[in-house]
Amino acid sequence: MTQIPASPEETFAGRTLAFAIPSRNARGRVVRLDRTLDEILGAHDYPAPVTHLLAEALVLATLIGGLLKDDASQVTMQAQTEAGAVRLLVCDYKAGALRGYVDFDEAKLAELGANPSLFALFGKGYLAITFDMADGRGRYQGIVPLEGDSLADACQSYFFQSEQVPTLIRTAVRSGKDGSLAAGMLLQHLPDGEEGRERLHARLDHPEWEHVAVMGGSLRHDELLDETLSLEAIVWRLFHEEDEVRIIAGHEVTRGCRCSKEHYEMVLAKFPEADRAEMRDDAGIIMVDCAFCSRKFPIEA
Repeated sequence: MTQIPASPEETFAGRTLAFAIPSRNARGRVVRLDRTLDEILGAHDYPAPVTHLLAEALVLATLIGGLLKDDASQVTMQAQTEAGAVRLLVCDYKAGALRGYVDFDEAKLAELGANPSLFALFGKGYLAITFDMADGRGRYQGIVPLEGDSLADACQSYFFQSEQVPTLIRTAVRSGKDGSLAAGMLLQHLPDGEEGRERLHARLDHPEWEHVAVMGGSLRHDELLDETLSLEAIVWRLFHEEDEVRIIAGHEVTRGCRCSKEHYEMVLAKFPEADRAEMRDDAGIIMVDCAFCSRKFPIEA
């Protein structure tokens, strides 16, 4: 038996934890975001429904990005629609660096009330998850409809439909005058039996997965958001009866907006001179506004 101490959580901007349950062919990730979440959300004056939506998306991007083994790889999550109150949600995660933002229609959002559903926010939208792999596999993407009660539901559908991996995701968000806090857990049944044996991960009713899913599904929102309860203690509460639980410390999560004047200068240099001339103001300056962090960069001719 591998015991996980239930010590109070240290003060982190954001933190991830990876774990595996070998006897159940299962793996998981747990994340909690606090100061990092406030930094990202604070770049824009988002209304409450958008704050909650983006906070959940940032947790999901971190959970999914935490599955990547190579720190040079990146996951990008994008939700989009043409007719909904939320026009575009995008966030990405790379080796602990996290960023995201939402473009929305203020008038349409105001018509939806205080707690709009996912369908009310997006209508018939879609969720795209893109993996940019640094290990030679290149880029691949999966797209699923934005269906279910939450973004977490849509992500679960992505893993089963696009990768045939049974997945359970739980998220929790709390916002108030003292700031925001968001957390989540991802559980998966590991691929197995690829050559000549039954593909265990394609069976949602496999007894090993059923057991893990029941245990993971018992996790409450208040436990995820309890800052006196460490991530290790959360895993211990759920799976302490297993023969072995392997724990791997993850990244500290920080706001990862990669904007800089030098970056935008390189981007603009790729445009034809005629296009750059149209972008310049009367003083010959091209003003670039970063959608992620709301900073403005004056680029001289």
